[in-house]
Amino acid sequence: MTSAELPAADAAAPDVDCYHCGLPIPAETQHYVRIEGRSRRMCCVGCEAVAQSIVDNGLVDYYRHRDAMPESRREAMPVELQELGLFDHPDFQKSFVRPVGEHEREAALILEGITCAACVWLNENHVARLPGVSAIEINYATRRARVRWDEQRIRLSDILAAIQAIGYRAYPYDAERSEQIANKERRSMLWRVFVAGFGMMQVMMYAFPVYVAGEGEMTWDIELLLRWASLLLTLPVVLYSAAPFFQRAWRDIRLRRLGMDVPVALGVGSAFLASLWATLTDGPEVYYDSVTMFVFFLLGGRYLEMLARQKAVRGVEELGKVLPSFAERLAGWPQSAASERVPTAQLAPGDIVRVRPGEVVPADGVVVEGVGEVNEALLTGESLPVAKRVGARLTGGSINVSSPLVLRVEQVGDATRLAAIRQLMERAASEKPKLATQSDKVAGYFIVTLLVLAGITGVGWYFIDSERALWVFVSVLVVACPCALSLATPTALTVATDALARMGVLVTRGHAIETLANANRFVFDKTGTLTHGRMSLERVLPLGAADEAAVLAMAAAIEQGSEHPVATGLREAAAGLELPLASEVEAETGQGMHGLIDGQTVFIGRPEYVSGATGLAMPSALEGFASEGGTVIALASRSGWLGLFRLADSVREEAGMLMRRLAGEQIPTSVLSGDAQPVVESVAGALGVQDARGGMSPQGKQQVIAVLQEDARAVVAMVGDGVNDAPVLAQAHVSVAMGGGTDLARNQADIVLLNENLASLGRGIDLSRKTLKIIRQNLWWSFTYNFTSVPLAMAGLVTPWMAGVGMAASSLLVVLNALRLQRVPRGRA
Repeated sequence: MTSAELPAADAAAPDVDCYHCGLPIPAETQHYVRIEGRSRRMCCVGCEAVAQSIVDNGLVDYYRHRDAMPESRREAMPVELQELGLFDHPDFQKSFVRPVGEHEREAALILEGITCAACVWLNENHVARLPGVSAIEINYATRRARVRWDEQRIRLSDILAAIQAIGYRAYPYDAERSEQIANKERRSMLWRVFVAGFGMMQVMMYAFPVYVAGEGEMTWDIELLLRWASLLLTLPVVLYSAAPFFQRAWRDIRLRRLGMDVPVALGVGSAFLASLWATLTDGPEVYYDSVTMFVFFLLGGRYLEMLARQKAVRGVEELGKVLPSFAERLAGWPQSAASERVPTAQLAPGDIVRVRPGEVVPADGVVVEGVGEVNEALLTGESLPVAKRVGARLTGGSINVSSPLVLRVEQVGDATRLAAIRQLMERAASEKPKLATQSDKVAGYFIVTLLVLAGITGVGWYFIDSERALWVFVSVLVVACPCALSLATPTALTVATDALARMGVLVTRGHAIETLANANRFVFDKTGTLTHGRMSLERVLPLGAADEAAVLAMAAAIEQGSEHPVATGLREAAAGLELPLASEVEAETGQGMHGLIDGQTVFIGRPEYVSGATGLAMPSALEGFASEGGTVIALASRSGWLGLFRLADSVREEAGMLMRRLAGEQIPTSVLSGDAQPVVESVAGALGVQDARGGMSPQGKQQVIAVLQEDARAVVAMVGDGVNDAPVLAQAHVSVAMGGGTDLARNQADIVLLNENLASLGRGIDLSRKTLKIIRQNLWWSFTYNFTSVPLAMAGLVTPWMAGVGMAASSLLVVLNALRLQRVPRGRA
């Protein structure tokens, strides 16, 4: 229901807070549910779905009888509805669950409560043990999770309950909810930092006189009074500001895991309890100032790290918010210009929509009226506007920058190109590369080693100087906590993924950045990769009784369902001709096609394929026809040859720059193509590539890659486009697909060039290498810091507050170093 459809009574008093959960409603969202005769506004699609289910299941009394919002607004759902298994309802799952097999489903979730790499490890291991769960991957930087399960063996609600059972919350991924959780996380952390900072300043004020007073200048009763005042001011810091450390540490211990918060909680808790005991028993020394200062510095560092991390992932999240909430639909076009504003979610294929200048295109479709320009920078990385006229395709998420355009909607929802890009980015964000896995393992072993060293240090100092033993023990625990080590890899990869997307290079697999940076052999397809892939028909040579037009019409009829550039060129050349009816059309991948026309089977494709399929000898005219260059396609039936077609393509301008750049770095390159050898050699020669192989089948290309991979030092990158490239893309160590290629090729590829510009691949290689350099810098800094600070702390040269500063600063430095990747390189191929 739109705002225009609301009754007057409803419109007069618009809801400010969500009727279901009570959270503030973002201005740009428009979600409504009719409850007891009134349209109630909701803050997000999740609340809308829950409220609608409450109404549909006759549970409206829940709203009548509640006297307050739920204590935990994270899960505003009545118990009765939970028992109905709302999350298992197909309608509710539409926005965040997709089928990946007959019974397998995959959900995009966002997790609340993730604070370190150990949290990720805990959730992944806990959920992976559930029967029916086949995969779970969580990205630390984005808090995004991808879970795959067999719906016949386990329900999604059971998975979410399992996550909740270990102290975390999982929600269906939604850009609005993600931003709400981020805001809540910032507010909560800021309050904890404020309380810790206020407490630290006050405690220091009471501790300072004790430090500066000379012997006999302060009576014991005054010092005791200052101790009790410090205790009272430290309590809120420990019980509120530091509470998350203790909660998460207890959860980890209860589950027999060791996370980053265990040494922190142990250090803070032991120092506070020792100070409390000294206060109650008139002991020699208290550490309230060190406790409050340590908590403040640690929380301050984590708060700054949180801000930097959220800034890093914000670009990745922008794709979730790009589509407008409403669209202008033309109900009677072209007879009538009357329009209505409808929610974008209600658009359907076939709807006619007007997009005014400055507005965002709401769905994929074709221009049916108007001439203008659109900005596709968010989708392709290209900032220059692209001209559009009648017949041109428009992509949802692009911005109309000139005159009004009328669009016929063809794809909506998950079928749009923007949705496909988001899904691929989500997959990349949730997959863990080898570097990240190794860092997590090292961090886990480091925590065990740290606890052992801290224990040995505490015992040793007890015999050396018992008064210093406690704070030395605390310093060792805190200063060496491997937070920076856990942040080093995922933060850099997240920032790099966002930067690459902004330049039109979409990373779809977790390992892609690391592998592309190490690639030392590049293999290219020709058509649609090194060339534009827009084949144009140069000449038709009839070989039978039919004339050129009839031969061309038959070829175009069989190629009607093909996405290959050759098929497109033939269809464009046959525009305006009356095509015969072709039935039982089938494709032979990488070879050609055949179909039934007028009762006889007609074959079209590579001359060798057609000759083998029909049993005909090669036509005598083929050699002379092929010697003129271009790509030659043959058409024949079993009764004889019908004709030959020669099509030509143009080389991409930026291909030469990329090849010269790779040659300058002494990286070998190859060209593999299904086209004739002379054609492939001609293109390869123009680009300076020595290894050019034509007449290659998909299996042949795959075998070539496999042979190259027999060299253990080889890291092979394959750049291709089209259906026949899918097997070889899957074979290569890292694969790159052109953004205009087929869906199959893009799904197989690890990287997609959305702007189809090979210069972006060159910049992507540079950024990938820079990313690995940043990761190595972060890891070296983390190890250097830990191996330097631990001996100093064990020697008693580091106080607890210094340890807190060092730990927070090391984590912040790692994040800030990763943020340098946001500067997108320009200009180099």
